Amino acid sequence: MAKKNTSDDYKIAAQNKKAFHDYTILEEIEAGICLTGTEVKSLREGKANLLDSHADPSYRAGEEAIYLVNCYIASYNKAAKHLNHEPYRARKLLMNKREIKRFRGRVEQKGLALIALDIHFNPKGLAKVRLALCQGKTNYDKRAADKDRTWKRDKARIIREG
Repeated sequence: MAKKNTSDDYKIAAQNKKAFHDYTILEEIEAGICLTGTEVKSLREGKANLLDSHADPSYRAGEEAIYLVNCYIASYNKAAKHLNHEPYRARKLLMNKREIKRFRGRVEQKGLALIALDIHFNPKGLAKVRLALCQGKTNYDKRAADKDRTWKRDKARIIREG
């Protein structure tokens, strides 16, 4: 089942926790996502994986759009075979034309990436994806972040005990 996020008022269907370790997050944005009925039902059951997914700002069939690529949403097992969806299909993201142009420019010029952080359902029940404009971390940056996180955890433990 989808996890309930207590800080905000939405249910998280899938998270990409590895993105926080592998990338430095510069900016976040929330976008709608075009899904079929069986995809929504699978998401509500929590059967999705965002591990290697990213947003691809490209031209497809003469339209300006951003697509979520390599996002796995499992087939809905209670649906008929001919009504089910393709698990790894590219899904169109619903964004303003101005936002699409701005993110396309930043991705192409500066070598940044649009990474999916999570898919969640807002209070109205609509599926949304939280994207982040990211820059890849080096191994040194990853080690330094792990070291800081470990020190903060140990410091909190010492204060609690002492």
